Amino acid sequence: MLFISCVAGKYVLKKSALLSEDLLSSDDEEDFPTSRPDGDYLLNNNNSSKEKLFSVDSLKGSLGIDFKGEAITFKATTAGILSTLSHCIDILVKKEESWQRRLDKEIERRRRAEDAYKAALTELKKKPHYGGPDYEEGPNSLINEEEFFDAVEAALDKHDQIEEQSQAERSRASRQIFLPPDTHSSISTQKYLTKVEEMVQSHMTYSLQDVGGDANWQLVVEEGDMKVYRREVEENGIVLDPLKATHAVRGVTGHEVCHYFWDTAFRNDWETTVESFQVVETLSDKAVIIHQTHKRVWPASQRDVLYVSVIRKILSTNENDPDTWLVCNFSVDHDSYPPSARCIRAKINVAMICQTLISPPEGDKEITRDNILCKITYVANVNPGGWAPASVLRAVAKREYPKFLKRFTSYVQEKTSDEAILF
Repeated sequence: MLFISCVAGKYVLKKSALLSEDLLSSDDEEDFPTSRPDGDYLLNNNNSSKEKLFSVDSLKGSLGIDFKGEAITFKATTAGILSTLSHCIDILVKKEESWQRRLDKEIERRRRAEDAYKAALTELKKKPHYGGPDYEEGPNSLINEEEFFDAVEAALDKHDQIEEQSQAERSRASRQIFLPPDTHSSISTQKYLTKVEEMVQSHMTYSLQDVGGDANWQLVVEEGDMKVYRREVEENGIVLDPLKATHAVRGVTGHEVCHYFWDTAFRNDWETTVESFQVVETLSDKAVIIHQTHKRVWPASQRDVLYVSVIRKILSTNENDPDTWLVCNFSVDHDSYPPSARCIRAKINVAMICQTLISPPEGDKEITRDNILCKITYVANVNPGGWAPASVLRAVAKREYPKFLKRFTSYVQEKTSDEAILF
């Protein structure tokens, strides 16, 4: 920049000198020679009356401008200016790129800050849901049905993920407590066993009836051999929808399915909704009373259930009919486990009814698991209690029951694949 100033100053100074000469010449016009017809010039002088005659050639030498020198000087000055400007432009471009990078970083930093702010704001809006009972299950809950369902579904998904991760590490012994079979009197035991007979006969009479043509039953899920029906029933605003599912599983017998469903030694291998359970009383080698606490699914309240579980083989009255195995679970009361304020006591009446169908192999070949088909009928009548929205309960039942049947039957198939056939 200093170079430009010096060169430009020199050029301007020179031009100023020339301009001064022109001005002086202009001021002294009277002294400037005038042209004469013969080609000479006459110089007038105020101080003298004499006239001097000058030739044209003599004037050219003293008053002419060096245009070539001026052009070279101007060209050099212009080249210097252009070179300096080019250098300045390069510096500005580099600075622009640097500032652009800094601007991009600042924009990205601000975008991340805005995203974090929005996430924090969303989280803060959710926190009141956890802050008090008004946002949990109840008649005065401030959560609408859609928010309630979204929260329940998110909690169920989280439970499923945790269950998959901890399946191999779960300890069954730590979650079971077996009490002596003579905890209660024989009178109490007889009362429960009498109820067992009533429930078994009821299920064998009504649960195996076909519901396909009954308009009261709605088909809600159909996946391959599995069909799930539901009948909508409400009582005092509480959903009591009876549910019935039919399924067919190859390679397992009805005895095996019922055995793994009833035996508490395998309960934690396939049941993902249970937090803990205890065998309260052993009524016989085929009947027990169980207290079971289910995992809480926020914002719904935690549930527990106290029920008798019995396994029974029902002999066929017709030689063409297959033998039937049945597991029946139904709610009872017990002095040792009254309802608590921590959980809502649910009421259940559940039956797993299994029949084994065999397709005889050709010739004298032995029966293998490829020749066995288990026909399953699963019925569930559940009173969840509490004040959960009806739409949420129905949506959860539609999602969870088919998942349970597929998970449980797959477990039985894997468990029995290398074992002898258990009829």
